[in-house]
Amino acid sequence: MSVNTITQSLASLGLKQAESPVDVSHPDYNVIDVMRNYITEEVHSITGIAKDVIFPALDQPNVMEKGDLLVPLPRLRLPKGTDFKAKAAEIAEKFNKGGFISEVKAEGQFLQFFFEPKTLFNIVVKDSLVRQGDYGYLPLGVGKKVVIEFSSPNIAKPFHAGHLRSTIIGGFLSNLYEKAGWDVKRINYLGDWGKQFGLLAVGFEKYGDEEKLASDPINHLFEVYVKVNKDITDEGEVEGGTNDKARAYFRRMEDGDESALKIWKRFRELSIEKYIDTYARLNIQYDSYSGESQVSQESMKNVTKIFTEKGLIHEDRGAKLIDLTKFNKKLGKCLVEKSDGTSLYLTRDVGEAIRRKEKYDFDKMIYVIASQQDLHTAQFFEILKQMGFDWAKNLEHVNFGMVQGMSTRKGTVVFLDNILEETKDKMHEVMKRNESKYEQIEEPEKVADLVGISAVMIQDMLAKRINNYEFKWERMLSFEGDTGPYLQYAHSRLSSMQRKANIPKEKLQNANFDLLTEPCAASLVRVLAGYPDALKKALKTNEPSAIVTYLFNLTHIVSQCYDILWVAGQEEELATARLALYASAKQVLNNGMKLLGLTPVERM
Repeated sequence: MSVNTITQSLASLGLKQAESPVDVSHPDYNVIDVMRNYITEEVHSITGIAKDVIFPALDQPNVMEKGDLLVPLPRLRLPKGTDFKAKAAEIAEKFNKGGFISEVKAEGQFLQFFFEPKTLFNIVVKDSLVRQGDYGYLPLGVGKKVVIEFSSPNIAKPFHAGHLRSTIIGGFLSNLYEKAGWDVKRINYLGDWGKQFGLLAVGFEKYGDEEKLASDPINHLFEVYVKVNKDITDEGEVEGGTNDKARAYFRRMEDGDESALKIWKRFRELSIEKYIDTYARLNIQYDSYSGESQVSQESMKNVTKIFTEKGLIHEDRGAKLIDLTKFNKKLGKCLVEKSDGTSLYLTRDVGEAIRRKEKYDFDKMIYVIASQQDLHTAQFFEILKQMGFDWAKNLEHVNFGMVQGMSTRKGTVVFLDNILEETKDKMHEVMKRNESKYEQIEEPEKVADLVGISAVMIQDMLAKRINNYEFKWERMLSFEGDTGPYLQYAHSRLSSMQRKANIPKEKLQNANFDLLTEPCAASLVRVLAGYPDALKKALKTNEPSAIVTYLFNLTHIVSQCYDILWVAGQEEELATARLALYASAKQVLNNGMKLLGLTPVERM
């Protein structure tokens, strides 16, 4: 990946990078780090304060009017009794702007720094157009490996809203960590073991249909599951009834009975095939379809043996428990083996974590699981820690709130496919309303699908992940306001502008940016410069909403520019400079949308 663009662009302006950039900065990849280093050097030479104090004190204001970076003077560890207001004024007075900074303002005890727009135009626009999809990349995790477990639906049960959230958030985090240089392993840990498979097998003998199983395994297995559960309810607990048959069947599976496992394997393989197609629509591919079934009896025995050796277990009426209150009062006691000797979810999770460490030797492992599982996850992390595994400290639980009111418009049970089909149909209806535009779209069905998927995903990612949100069809499908279709529309409008202008890409990279003098052009390039920082912020918080908010901010400013920065009808040099700025905005919007897992459309 070429990262000389920033240095070359600075040289063309007669500027150069700081001699000794701060260790935690990446000025070859991030123009704001160029500015941070410049400001740090200057403030250091004026005040003598250590650079490693100044650099982390530089904050990003939440509104542009307060500058691109600011320093609260109390954070500079000045001598006691310093008059911060007077000191801020003194530093602002002595500060050498040097072509990097257009203005330094002393506002009370704050120093506000405004970047030189001409410098930003020459660096940011060129950098984004040269590096394209790599613009935003930061080498933060090079040489490190992260395992991310997400989605993890239960075979034969609806792929419900919780799995949808886990899928969307996990897909985003996987992309984000890759953009930060990590080697990412994506794992889908299926609910593919347990008594429900005994139930399914018994139910399939009674209600199964081979044709339906082959064409639509997930829906058909769910139908069977519902019917067989109804049988159990109707029968009550009768000896030799459906429930007993299901238990006996699962026991055979646990004992390794080949004929019992053969049917289970078929259900599992057919379901995974179907999942692969569904995930592909969401731009997600897994490195491994693991699952509860993949944790061997041997590894669970080994786990229980370590529990015993470490003195963690106590027995209660034949069942084995671990009392975690000794280590953390909030974690309570947890069951790790039933009295009949069958394993539990928790023991399997521990066995699977150990297996993954052996297989991947990860530096970090992230579990994207709903907040209802906060206690379970905390217990499981604590158990690994008490077993003496040092790497337990590198496990992270990324949790999320509930989706309320999610059902298909027909009010039936929610499968992800139903939701995606319905949004596609609805989008198709909306697109057909504009006949002239509709005729120009090559694959309208495909575009409707991509825009529909954006609607679902952006509605999910708009607020902080821990918040519950209400699933609303009418809001989600709107082309107005902050929705997925609005982002797609913004991208297709920028694409259309590039097509119509017909100016070659090479010309855009070497445009005369001195012609961009309007305040809205400066606002736009300031936002574009902030994209690598937006990624860094999202990494710290594991928040898709950080990128979504950034993209809406970007598209709103682009939209304000349309009335002022005309491209059509302008003389060539000015049209080229303006189009280069719009092309840079399109590239950053495209990168951000792909990071979220969306496929940007060129026409809609």
